[in-house]
Amino acid sequence: MNRIRMAKMVAASAAVAFATACSAPVPEMLKADGVERVLVDGSAYAAEFRAFRDSAFGLGEALLADGGDGSGGNVVSSPGSALIALAMLRAGASGETAAELDAVLGLPLERRDEAMNALLRSLAKFDGDPGSVDEDNPPRKPVMHAANGMFVDKDVPAGESFLATLARHYGTGVYPVDFSDEGATKPAIDAWVDRNTAGRIKEAPAKYDPRNTFSLLNSVYFAAAWETPFDPGSTSDLPFTLPGGDQIDVPAMHNLLEIKYAEGAGWRGVDLPYADGFVMRLVLPDAGTEASFGSPQLGEIADALDAAPLQTVQIQLPRWDHKCSFDLHRVLEAAGLQKTLTTTEDFNAIQPRMTITQAGQAANITVAEKGTVAAAVTQINGRVTSAPPRPEHTIHFDRPFHYQIVHVETGLPLFMGTVADPRA
Repeated sequence: MNRIRMAKMVAASAAVAFATACSAPVPEMLKADGVERVLVDGSAYAAEFRAFRDSAFGLGEALLADGGDGSGGNVVSSPGSALIALAMLRAGASGETAAELDAVLGLPLERRDEAMNALLRSLAKFDGDPGSVDEDNPPRKPVMHAANGMFVDKDVPAGESFLATLARHYGTGVYPVDFSDEGATKPAIDAWVDRNTAGRIKEAPAKYDPRNTFSLLNSVYFAAAWETPFDPGSTSDLPFTLPGGDQIDVPAMHNLLEIKYAEGAGWRGVDLPYADGFVMRLVLPDAGTEASFGSPQLGEIADALDAAPLQTVQIQLPRWDHKCSFDLHRVLEAAGLQKTLTTTEDFNAIQPRMTITQAGQAANITVAEKGTVAAAVTQINGRVTSAPPRPEHTIHFDRPFHYQIVHVETGLPLFMGTVADPRA
């Protein structure tokens, strides 16, 4: 594989933001030489958008079932962030791994990258600087900042077609780093995370490993005011029933709203609108049942609420402020991505003989009277491997044996002995 030729096209605004946001040195961002991002019409990808939605439901089901390190049954995850990161990974997959990713995630078999380009461009209508948000007063115009980053070892060849696809459809460049230099590279990756989440997440979610040669990240940051804020004066402590049946008192907000309302077998729900472009979908299971829904039912709920008329609804909603992190490698393995997580051949388009080593996600959310602020980061790490040599001989020291410690230059046996019973 030839090393990619990359033009030193630095994202000046990003560089300035990094410099002002933190002191950690951030490497220069490079983009594929001569590749411009393609303009696409989102209206042409309705079927692909639905496939992405259903794929995100499946990922969300897997994340919530895993639970991460949430406490007391509280879980917050970002299936959207995971989906975008996995779509980027899929752009560099081939063979059985590509087929597995398509089948398990339910990704579109055609126009996948073009459709993701359209989806990201639709989200970009609400893009803004997370660092400019006053989180105590979420903005009336939502800020939905999605960022893609890829850190690659500067001494490892990177696939030209893969990087061209990322530049063409994801607007993504790469940051060449020296992964063996943890003192420089870890702060750079963490600075990227901190900057793109306005400090809500300080560090990349996967543990740093200097043996890695590849780290792919997606971050999402969301801040928005409710279309109709809750009156803080109406917030009062009211009972909330825990999963085990015990009751506690929690601050509960109240509002009377014209919003979408729907109900189905085992659930009732509403779409609580933000000031523009987004809603919080709230689904209440029947009393005595768990608040867990499979991805097919999530699709049915989405269809029902999408088609629901506006109705007058008296809503009571607690405030909450939760955070959670996931071993995403474990989640993806449980979801059925066995080949994806073990192959040393099907990611050659990214790096020669690359294998996935780690995957993680961190997410948090704050919901209160004025609105919502949330952030998440998904990280997928890998490293190049070499083919294990085929042994010419095999020897098992499974019976008494002799040993020496020999000074090579002189041949002097400094120590010599026999092992007859390793237990003694």
